[in-house]
Amino acid sequence: MGVPAFFRWLTKKYPSIIVNCIEDNPSTDAQGVYHPLDETRPNPNGIEFDNLYLDMNGIIHPCTHPEDRPPPKNEDEMMILIFECIDRLFSIVRPRKLLYMAIDGVAPRAKMNQQRSRRFRASKETVDKTEQMEKIKNEIRVNGGLLPEDKNQQEKSEHFDSNCITPGTPFMSKLAECLRYYIRHRMNTNPAWRSIKIILSDANVPGEGEHKIMDYIRRQRAQPDHDPNTHHVLCGADADLIMLGLATHEPYFTIIREEFKPNKPRPCDICGQLGHDMKECKGIAKEKFGKHDELIAAKNYGETRYIFVRLSVLREYLYRDLEIHCQLPFQWDLERAIDDWVFMCFFVGNDFLPHLPSLEIRENAIDRLIRIYKDNVPKFKDYLTENGIPNMEHVEIILTSIGKMEDEIFMKRHDSDQQQRQRERNRSNNYQPPNKRLRATTERNEPVALPVWMSAPQLEPQPISQRPNSQISNPAQANMQLRQMQRVDFSSNNRPKKRGFDEMEQETPDTPIRDQQDSVNDEEEDNDPNDTVRLWEEGWRERYYKNKFNVSKNDLEDFRIQVAQNYARGLCWVLQYYYQGVPAWDWYFPYHYAPFASDFLQVRNVPVSFDKQTKPFKPLEQLMAVFPSQSRKFLPIEWQSLMTEKESPIIDFYPLNFCVDLNGKRYEWQGVALLPFVDEKRLYRTLEHVYSTLTKNEQMRNKRDYDRLYIHSSNLCYDYFKKLYVPGENEVTRKNPLDMPIMLSGGMAGQIWPDDDDKIKPIGELIKPPLPNCEDIINNQVICVKYRDLSFDDDYIFKAKLLENVSMPSTTLKPRDYDQMTPYRPNLGFAQQPQYQRDFATAQRFIRHAVGPQQSYQQQEQPGGYYAQRQPDRYYSQEQSGADFSSRQSNSGFRPRQPDGGYRPRQSDGGYRPRQWDGGYRPRQPDGGYRPRQPDGGYRPRQPDGYYSQRQQNPYNSYRPNY
Repeated sequence: MGVPAFFRWLTKKYPSIIVNCIEDNPSTDAQGVYHPLDETRPNPNGIEFDNLYLDMNGIIHPCTHPEDRPPPKNEDEMMILIFECIDRLFSIVRPRKLLYMAIDGVAPRAKMNQQRSRRFRASKETVDKTEQMEKIKNEIRVNGGLLPEDKNQQEKSEHFDSNCITPGTPFMSKLAECLRYYIRHRMNTNPAWRSIKIILSDANVPGEGEHKIMDYIRRQRAQPDHDPNTHHVLCGADADLIMLGLATHEPYFTIIREEFKPNKPRPCDICGQLGHDMKECKGIAKEKFGKHDELIAAKNYGETRYIFVRLSVLREYLYRDLEIHCQLPFQWDLERAIDDWVFMCFFVGNDFLPHLPSLEIRENAIDRLIRIYKDNVPKFKDYLTENGIPNMEHVEIILTSIGKMEDEIFMKRHDSDQQQRQRERNRSNNYQPPNKRLRATTERNEPVALPVWMSAPQLEPQPISQRPNSQISNPAQANMQLRQMQRVDFSSNNRPKKRGFDEMEQETPDTPIRDQQDSVNDEEEDNDPNDTVRLWEEGWRERYYKNKFNVSKNDLEDFRIQVAQNYARGLCWVLQYYYQGVPAWDWYFPYHYAPFASDFLQVRNVPVSFDKQTKPFKPLEQLMAVFPSQSRKFLPIEWQSLMTEKESPIIDFYPLNFCVDLNGKRYEWQGVALLPFVDEKRLYRTLEHVYSTLTKNEQMRNKRDYDRLYIHSSNLCYDYFKKLYVPGENEVTRKNPLDMPIMLSGGMAGQIWPDDDDKIKPIGELIKPPLPNCEDIINNQVICVKYRDLSFDDDYIFKAKLLENVSMPSTTLKPRDYDQMTPYRPNLGFAQQPQYQRDFATAQRFIRHAVGPQQSYQQQEQPGGYYAQRQPDRYYSQEQSGADFSSRQSNSGFRPRQPDGGYRPRQSDGGYRPRQWDGGYRPRQPDGGYRPRQPDGGYRPRQPDGYYSQRQQNPYNSYRPNY
C-alpha cells in the first residue's frame, strides 16, 4: 500500500505483533547420510496452520532482481529461485489444508495509473543505469581491470527488464507453465504436499494477487460449512496486507514476511562484490595471493529471516486504542471500530489515491485521526462505516476536523524541516576548510560546470539541491499540457504560455562547480527554492491549486469542491474494494494530487454505489495502458508501432520525457510523475484494427482465465474429479460446472470443470520439465481442474463481522488492571507454554489433518491452534507410530515418562503429571504450592529480585513483552 513507513510505524507502536519464525533444517548424520526435512511433523512454531496464501509478486520481484546479491543470469535461474523460495515458506508454515498461489492479473483501472507511473520510471532508470554501467565498464577495461564476463563468459547475465513482470508478457506465460510443473512435482514427491489442495491463480486471471486471495476468503466464509476457526497465513511484504487481513474479521489471521534489516549491504552491480558502490568499482581480482583475495568476496550474503505478524495481537492493541469509555448512543463493537480504523488509514495513503497533504505517517497522522475519531464518534448515531460502505456525513465531519488543524500542521512541518536542515549544515560545518593555497590551485584547475542536460544521470537518491533538475518541472505547466492533450478545459481564464519540457535547457555557466553549489546552498539556507507552494505561508491554498492544477483564483472555489468530491468517491471505491470486491473496473481518480482536508465541505451527498457490470482490461490491452515505449518488445510486433509512430492515434500516451514534481519532498523517487491519463475508449478503438494480427500464442496470453485446482490421487475428492474427464451425455463445462463436494473437500466450496487448456496428464504418465536440470515426473499422481469461487448476486453484501461459533484466541497483552506488584507471565510467541508442554489443541488439529475430513472437523475443533485446555484422556500426536512419541502410557494416560517407553510419568501409579507423592498436580515444594521456584514460594521467578523472566535490572520494567 502507498503508505511509506507504515509497517515501521506499526511495529514500533505495537511491538508484540511480531514473532520470529522458527525453522527446521535438513540434517546429516554421523555417517554422512543426508536426511531431508520432514514437513509432515508438527510445526516447530508451536502451532498448526490451515491455509497458506502466497502473494506471488512479492516473491517474483526479489527473486528476479534481488537487492542484496547479484541477479540471476537468466530466466531459468529465476524460476529455480522462485521454487526455492516457495519451498522455504511452505516448510515454515506447513499448511494442512490449502496452498493458494496468486499472481497479479489485470488490475482495476484505479491501480493501473500507479502501475503506469512505476513502469515509466523503472524504464527510464534502467536506461540511465545501463548507460552508466557501460561507461564504468569501459573505464575498468582501459585501466586494466577484469570484469566477470571477461573472466568467464558464463558469468555474463542477460539484461532483465522488470517491466516484464506484468500480465500478458512471455515471461509471465513461462512462469505459469513452470509453476504448473512445480506443483505437480512437489505433490508427487513430497508427502506434506499430497494431503492438501493447491490453487494456482496465474496472471491471466483478472485481479491483484492479494485481492484474489481476499475474495476467496470472503466467499468461503459466506457459506455455512466454513470452519470459523480456520487459521490463515498470508505471505507478502505490502502494508495493505495487514489492512486486508483485518478486513476479513477472521480472528486467526497471520502475515508472514521477510524481516526488514536497515542498511543491509548491497553488492556492486558490475562485479557482484560487497564493500563498494558501482561508481567505485575497479573490477574483480585477477588471481588470489595466499589465502586472501584482493577484493571482498560476495558469496556470503546472509540468509533472509522471516517474521510472523500476528493480527490477533494487533486486534488487542486496537481494542485498547479505539475503546471509548463514555456513553455511546449505540452499542460498542470492536469489529465496527476496526473497520473505521482501516478506513481512516486510507487518508494517509493507498495504491489508488494520493494521500492528503496534511497527513504524513511520520508525523503521527494515524494517532491524530484516532483522537479526532474518538472525540466525534459519541456525537454520531453510528460508526463511520458498515460492511465496507462509508457514512459520508460522518466522513465529512472527520475530514473537516482535520482541516481545522492544517495551518498548525504545515507550520510544525516547516519548523521540523528547518531544524533538520540546520542539523545537516552543522554536520557539514564540522569539517576544517582546506589550505587557502590548495584551494586556489583547485579553483584554477576545477572544471567548468556543464549544462544540466549533459550531466551524468544520478543512480541513487539525491537531495534536490544536489542533482540536476532536468526531470523536475513546474507541475502547473505539466498539468496544463496534460489537459490540452485530454481536451479538458478547467478554467475560462487565459493563462500565460510557458515553455515546454523540451525547451527547458540551460546555457553553460562560467562558474566552477563548487562555487556554483555554494551559491545554491546559500539560497537554500532557509527554504527549498523548488517548493513554490510554501504551505507554511499565508495564501497556501491558492498557490497549491494554481501550481498543481493550474486553476486561477476565480475558479478555485468550485474546482476544489469538484476535486474533493472525486476524492471522496475514491474513498468509497477503495473501502468497497477491500470489503466487497471490485466495485467497478473502470473507475479511477482523474488527478495527480489530493485536495486539502478542509476542502471536504460538500461530500455528504456523494454517491457511494458503482457500476458492477464493468469488465477488466485484457492482458495485452493492459500492457498498452501501462508500458512505456522502451518496453514495447514484450508486445506483439504490430502493436509496438502504436507506441512509436508519430501518426499513431495514441502516441501521446507514451511520452519519452515526463515531468516529476517533488511536491515538497527531497528525493525524486518521492515525487509525482506527471504522465497523461490513458483515454480508455480511444485505446480500444485503436486496438480493434490490430487484433487480427495476433498469433495463436499471443491470443492465449491475452485471454481471461480461471484458477486451477490441484489434488493428489490420495485425496478424497480424486474419484469425483476424475469423472470430469470421462466422456458422457452431460459434459461438464465452464457454463455447466459441477459444485465442489463439500463433505469430501473439508468444507471448501466452489465450482469445477475440466481443464482443457492445461495439458491433462493421465495417471502414471511421464511429465517432462520445462526447465533444464530439472527432473522428470515419473508416474504422475496429480489431477488438475479449473476452479471458480462461489457466485453471489451483484447486490449481495458480505458481512464484516465475526462468524458464529468462533472460538476467540486467548489474549496476549498484559491486562491493564493487572497488579503491577505481582509477576506476570506473558505469552511469548505462538505457544502459551514451553514446547515440551505443547497444548493438546495442536496435536488434535494435526491428527485431524492427517486422518482426513471423514470425521467432522466441527465436533472437536479448537480455536485455530491457539491452545485450549489439555485433555488427559487423549494421546499427543497419535499419527506417529514410534513408542517414544505416539503412546504415552499403557493405560492411555497423557505424556508419561516411565521405563516402559511412556512419556513424562511423575508417579509410580502412572498418574497424570504429579510432582509430589500425595498425587498433587505439579507441586514443587513440600507445602504443596503450585510450581514455585524460590524458597519464598514465589511463582516462577527467574531472577533474584523475584520478577518473572526479567531481562533487565530495572525493577519497574518487570514485564517481558512479546518481541
